[in-house]
Amino acid sequence: MTMLFPRLSDARLVWHLLALLRLRSAAGLGAEKGPAGSSSHLCLAMLLTVAWLASSALGAEPQEIVFKARLDGTEQRYIELLPTSFEAMHAHDVVIALHGHGSDRRQFITDVRGECKGVRDVAARQGMIVVSPDYRATTSWMGPKAEADVVQIIEELKQRYKIGRVFVAGASMGGTAALTFGALHPDLVAGVCSLNGTANLVEYDRFQDAISDSFGGSKIDAPEEYAKRSAELWPERFTMPVAVTTGGKDTVVPAASVLRLVEKLKQADRKVLSIHRPAGGHSTTYEDTCQAMEFMLREAKPFNH
Repeated sequence: MTMLFPRLSDARLVWHLLALLRLRSAAGLGAEKGPAGSSSHLCLAMLLTVAWLASSALGAEPQEIVFKARLDGTEQRYIELLPTSFEAMHAHDVVIALHGHGSDRRQFITDVRGECKGVRDVAARQGMIVVSPDYRATTSWMGPKAEADVVQIIEELKQRYKIGRVFVAGASMGGTAALTFGALHPDLVAGVCSLNGTANLVEYDRFQDAISDSFGGSKIDAPEEYAKRSAELWPERFTMPVAVTTGGKDTVVPAASVLRLVEKLKQADRKVLSIHRPAGGHSTTYEDTCQAMEFMLREAKPFNH
């Protein structure tokens, strides 16, 4: 795994400050007797404060990370955004943000559209780590290779940091992928936020060339993959809270399958929030995105250390 554009300036500042503190201690400069407001104590307090602020700033810039996929040895990428409140010694929740058709890992990190900014802002307020993967392609649709990569990313995050709960969110293709991944890996996912996705890839008829490439064949050639990745067919697997947004006039990714999934989850007394806008199209507002994210986080089971 390789981190590109590391935060070397902040890291070096912390290192030098801590080194200076060690030198002061070794020389006995931190042990003078005197009033609480002495220059020695003040200097030490200032150094500790600056070191803490610099350490907190390590989470301010997104980092592009390259890793070798276990599945086939290819080089894959994702962007990681630590919260400004990041503390390595404390557990942080993670949201895996899945981009839409034709986009890539940068979408949920830089895009100012309501879905992307909403996910980022709620994550920032909650002190969460945001991870935005390519998940194989700009037209991935969470096929087997993309699925394997996301599982690997979660495992590597848990090795690198203290991780609490893991959530998945996304819009359009990413909203579909969030539902698919939640159905495939309920043991890894604490909550799902799907914005304008589909829950039934067996019946979905758009972008079939891209989906066929991702799934390893057409609906005729690989029917099991389309069924396996259709969340509507596996409602019993959604033991975690699910928040969805849909638009009644969405012709890119029609709302019907997600609304059917919602009804199945309600009948099973699951925690589900459905924000359906009858006059809405293929987009979710900032306010609706924040509401969906906040519901998912609020209703999720607490992290057990």
